[in-house]
Amino acid sequence: MTASEDEKQPASWPWLKKYPPGVAWDAPLVPRSVHEILFETALKFPDRPAFDFLGKKFSWTEIAGLVNQTARGLQQMGVQKDTRVGLFLPNSPAYLIFYYAVLRAGGIVVNFNPLYPPRELEHQIKDSGTDILVTFDLKMLCDKVQPILKNTALKTVVVCRFTDMLPFPKNVLFKLFKGRELARPDYPGQLVWFHNLIANDGNPATIAIDPLKDIAVLQYTGGTTGVPKGAMLTHAKITANVEQATLWFSGARHGEEKMLGVLPFFHVFAMTAVLGMAVRCGFEIIALPRFDLEDTLKIIQKKKPEYFPAVPAIYNAINHHPKLDKYDLTSLRYCISGGAALPVEVKKSFEKSTGCVVVEGYGLTESSPVVCINPPEGDNKAGSIGLPVPGTIVEIISTEDRKTPVPFGERGELCVRGPQVMAGYWNKPGETADTMMHGRLHTGDIAIMDAEGYIYIVDRIKDMVITNGYNVYPRNVEEAIYLHPGVEECIVAGVPDPARGEMVKAWIKIKRGQDVNVDDLKAFLKDKLSPMEIPREIEFRSTPLPKTMIGKLSRKDLLEQEGIRRK
Repeated sequence: MTASEDEKQPASWPWLKKYPPGVAWDAPLVPRSVHEILFETALKFPDRPAFDFLGKKFSWTEIAGLVNQTARGLQQMGVQKDTRVGLFLPNSPAYLIFYYAVLRAGGIVVNFNPLYPPRELEHQIKDSGTDILVTFDLKMLCDKVQPILKNTALKTVVVCRFTDMLPFPKNVLFKLFKGRELARPDYPGQLVWFHNLIANDGNPATIAIDPLKDIAVLQYTGGTTGVPKGAMLTHAKITANVEQATLWFSGARHGEEKMLGVLPFFHVFAMTAVLGMAVRCGFEIIALPRFDLEDTLKIIQKKKPEYFPAVPAIYNAINHHPKLDKYDLTSLRYCISGGAALPVEVKKSFEKSTGCVVVEGYGLTESSPVVCINPPEGDNKAGSIGLPVPGTIVEIISTEDRKTPVPFGERGELCVRGPQVMAGYWNKPGETADTMMHGRLHTGDIAIMDAEGYIYIVDRIKDMVITNGYNVYPRNVEEAIYLHPGVEECIVAGVPDPARGEMVKAWIKIKRGQDVNVDDLKAFLKDKLSPMEIPREIEFRSTPLPKTMIGKLSRKDLLEQEGIRRK
């Protein structure tokens, strides 16, 4: 898929002047099925390591074989074109296998957050029409599934034995010392064990896929703007985004390098970076079931990955590890930051400590997700989300009429056109129409574009604080607070105020051993922010600020803790 005729490279597009050497904006992005990526890699690098899970390794040939067996088993269970199959799993080889097997069988993947409470899990199963749910025999998962079977139309639960994914002797030791964490699922007539599912010849029927029309993944939004919605991502949209990311990292050594997978695979960032780009490049995926700071540092030192996609809070946690200098992190070549704004001080501190280049990118569920990335080679501007990836047009549009582009350097809504933009929201035509207007995806983010095409996120439209009629952008205030050497974490938001409408408040976690008070911090901010932007109220906390499942600081959760509802 190349850009349409009206999207060819007009000379006025500023980002073309700074495009990374060797990367063409108009590179062909050929529509194809997602599972073709994996089988192409298995043919190129059959014996190369594909997946390392806590020491248990799989080659690309082994992964491809398991995908085919799983796809065949799913078809024998009745999976056909458009059957929705939910993945309710932590990071593991099973996730990679089922992700590609469902698509190979002709089904649609529905990703579920393993930390969902039963209520949210039930809502998403009903909304998506999920027929089959895949999970592990872990109590934390199976205990949530049991009551849901009575309240939904879920037909079957496929259960994988967690210990089967572990190497010897970890599989034995887990049963001995953590056996209480294992479940004995009892779903009469609805339970299929994974080892029985794959007891077949591994020859699934070939399903005709139209990459441009057929949905591959229903990826649910995080719910920051209301009830989570299922973004319909077709095969072509996902493969386009994988190819865009692969083209961007033109210096990658295919079949030779490693990527660390600590981002949760159910999240759209990991879907493209780890389940997509790493597979496309033949990288060995080194996965942890969840992010743990000590385990992550030990893995980097021992396994020596070159690529490390993560959210800013993970890089910040590494920055503040009290014994960081004891770990060798020099294998890291590229760290890709996304999922939330990357404070400039966090980026600089991480790069100084590790010697690794951190490139901040930007994306959202509705764009599969990658829209922009800073060049890994070239001008990597701190504080910017970088340049549009190949085939992508970013425009900064007036927030008043929502259709007119604003001049360089002026604030407006970031809007996207490109082959990775979703087909719409599942069964929500009204919400789709509100988000997809005038041929553009309206992101809800306020941004500016400079004369060289670099884009800077100012804030979410809904997060903007209006105090005494003055617009305050929380991200700008947070960036200033992070400049203080004693600050470890910070969230800024507007809270109701009878006199001003809203006032600016900051919640701050101070670094260990530091002593900072309200007066000192306000004095520090005096020459960095306008009087209206300096927080009227500052609350210091001794415990970490709330974070989402992927580890990014959560303004939404903090406000819920405080009993504050944003309009």
